[in-house]
Amino acid sequence: MARVIVVGAGVVGLSCAVRLLERGHRVDVLAREMPLETTSAVAAALWYPFRAYPPDRVGRWSQVGYHVLAGLAATDRSGVRMMVGSELLRTKAADPWWAGAVPGLTRLDTPPAPYVDGWSFTAPVVDMPVYLGWLLDRVRHLEGTITRLAMAQLPEGADAVVDASGLGARLLAADRSVTPVRGQVVYVEQVGLDRWWLDGAGLTYVVPRADEIVVGGTEEDGLWDRTPDPAVAARILERATDLVPALAGARVLRHKVGLRPVRPSVRLEEERVGSTRVVHCYGHGGAGVTLSWGCAADVADLV
Repeated sequence: MARVIVVGAGVVGLSCAVRLLERGHRVDVLAREMPLETTSAVAAALWYPFRAYPPDRVGRWSQVGYHVLAGLAATDRSGVRMMVGSELLRTKAADPWWAGAVPGLTRLDTPPAPYVDGWSFTAPVVDMPVYLGWLLDRVRHLEGTITRLAMAQLPEGADAVVDASGLGARLLAADRSVTPVRGQVVYVEQVGLDRWWLDGAGLTYVVPRADEIVVGGTEEDGLWDRTPDPAVAARILERATDLVPALAGARVLRHKVGLRPVRPSVRLEEERVGSTRVVHCYGHGGAGVTLSWGCAADVADLV
């Protein structure tokens, strides 16, 4: 059994902590932001490998994530549901590169105008505040700990350190290749939607939860501002209502902004930093939930 410190309490860090604890390690999670304060808490969290590279590794991690999340959908209070939905396209296209990770993807015979192509499939949809709470409970049940701590460098004194710091890796791993991609979302009241919708031509999506609907979004590279922009929110709602007319007049509940940690490729590798063995696991872009369990399994294997 090793003593492992996990840096980061978003969905990737907590998933890594769970897998390590399940293998019998002693695990302490250190993080500047608690789970509900992270970008993970903002995510609409529809299973979808968005802005994560390279395709071969991302495809494998996504497939693992799909099956683990599908299993968790049967777990009480996990916040995970399996929900059918459609991605709509304005031009004809081949099947998506990640189609092999999804059982039962089917082409649409008659997509609604102005769309001319698309597909439907059943995907995990995750209510992130609920799910992050479930992950945190799981860590504590397995006798792991979580502590708020601002760090200027990766900690020492453990058998291994897992660097799941997301954008924090710019400082902690001196990695300037990981950059923010700003995403703004709007939460509206649930108006009876029971399926998700995605416009493949742009970042417009409508993802229902039990008591609300997450509507997005934006993809703004290099922006650090986490203050919601009312004008951007208005455009998001307009695009979403064009996609799903049932949203017209839905009451807005709140606005949020998250900063996706995008990198030319997800970094999942071991490195020796001084006397410390570090397993880096960051740069998941807009696919943290989708990739979390696949990456966590690889991290546990390395440790």
